[in-house]
Amino acid sequence: MNALRHAEPVMGTVVSFDIRDGGSGAAAREALRQAVRWLHRVDAVFSTYRPDSQVSRLGRGELALADCDPEVAEVLALGERAERASGGWFSVRAGAGLDPSGVVKGWAVERASAILREAGCLRHSVNGGGDIQTAGRPEPERDWQLGVAHPLHPGAFATVVRGSGIALATSGSAERGAHILDPHTGAPVDDGGLASVSVVGASLTAADIAATAAFAMGGAAARGWLERQPGLEGFAVTPDGRAWWTSGFGRYAELPGTG
Repeated sequence: MNALRHAEPVMGTVVSFDIRDGGSGAAAREALRQAVRWLHRVDAVFSTYRPDSQVSRLGRGELALADCDPEVAEVLALGERAERASGGWFSVRAGAGLDPSGVVKGWAVERASAILREAGCLRHSVNGGGDIQTAGRPEPERDWQLGVAHPLHPGAFATVVRGSGIALATSGSAERGAHILDPHTGAPVDDGGLASVSVVGASLTAADIAATAAFAMGGAAARGWLERQPGLEGFAVTPDGRAWWTSGFGRYAELPGTG
């Protein structure tokens, strides 16, 4: 059966869908439409660039949390748990105001994948600007192969992650500059000893949050913290081009010669 593929500009990036089962069927096309509608709804509710979004109005004190869509409370609760788990290196309130962006993209893409699964599309990937949630395998005997962009060599991969039903998230400053904030100071993380950090696991929500927190931590602190995160493995590139990874990362990738 032919694959169903679609690229949707939304949430300030492009979300790409690759559906390998049911791709020519009406049910798969309707599931794709529902997933795309979901992403646009997330953008309308959570965008910090839209002054009329619920998150923007909540941050300005113009809207009470009880009057927001229930997903707003869900995302903020995820952020609060992440803040506790990371020792304060992750926060939805870093900087001048409320900004749950570090939760929203991974969470929204994972939920879009769940919409596809619930419709019977059990072999697919959803790629939100390099943060990827997969389900099943692309082919019965072949795993997904997910490239980790090299932060210092545009167009090259630092490594390739392989697996079925896995998620991959990467945080760094190479593509968007110093956009990740240190929650303790509110200043951008510019030289924390990492050019990028990637996290792989089953849940894109968890992987995306962990990658953001680890990048803010930087260096040895990030490596030790990632080692302690259940169900997650990390891979990082340092500003001088060297790489390190957590002890279980090798089951997902062929590793470079040094670490």
